[in-house]
Amino acid sequence: MRTLTGAEYRHVQGLERGLSVLMALNRAQDGRATTRELSERTNLHRTTVRRLLETLLAQGYVRRSESDDSYRLNLKVRELSEGFTDDEWISAVATPVLGELLRTVVWPSDLTTLDGTAMIIRETTHRFSRLSFHRAMVGRRMPLLYTASGRAYLAFCPEEERAQLLQMLIAADDEQSGFARNPALVRRLVNRVRTDGYGLNDGDWKAEAKVGAVAMPIRRGEEVLGCLNVVYLRRAVSTGQAVEQFIPALRRAVHRIETGLVSRAANA
Repeated sequence: MRTLTGAEYRHVQGLERGLSVLMALNRAQDGRATTRELSERTNLHRTTVRRLLETLLAQGYVRRSESDDSYRLNLKVRELSEGFTDDEWISAVATPVLGELLRTVVWPSDLTTLDGTAMIIRETTHRFSRLSFHRAMVGRRMPLLYTASGRAYLAFCPEEERAQLLQMLIAADDEQSGFARNPALVRRLVNRVRTDGYGLNDGDWKAEAKVGAVAMPIRRGEEVLGCLNVVYLRRAVSTGQAVEQFIPALRRAVHRIETGLVSRAANA
């Protein structure tokens, strides 16, 4: 990393060492460790570890037991995670998979998560696909009931969440409200998506009538974390072709993301 003047930043060694002590303490058995134990786990000199612990103690991030001179994490460390959201998994796990999916299907893909009563695009390959018809897509909101991703989310999310979302859609009194007020229509949609295993939009979203898409949910147990789609022009790809060509690759991509999430959680 370079400054505007061209000078190169150097790693702050003290910060690196302090973080390594925090991580070692976080992984310690019973949540406590002595200076000697932390020195062995971090490969830092015992005097250095003691100095770092005293600094962390003064800042309120660790506390010391007077009985055995061991250290524990203090409640203040939770403040370090206040700005963290589960969306971090997108860059850590999902983004590389989107790149591989693009190489397979060529058409662009979006990774979306729920945002109120809409799906919001968190990551996309539109800017890299030579078949893309949009560029600035990150942050764009898409309706639940008229897009492939929204339909996949609604169909596979827990029943209680689905009921809450439908109530919110009805109360919004917008283009989706009439759809949401028709329980038979919603039930047919949910049953079809769950039976197929994917959501489908064949030009149903009026704002993007030329566009078709297929999408699948990214799940963690019963929870739907988001959805992954493949987007195409309807004049170039029929619905049958989209299902035949894109669903197998989409299913593999979703499986890779879900597997990556499990591995990431296990190593956390």
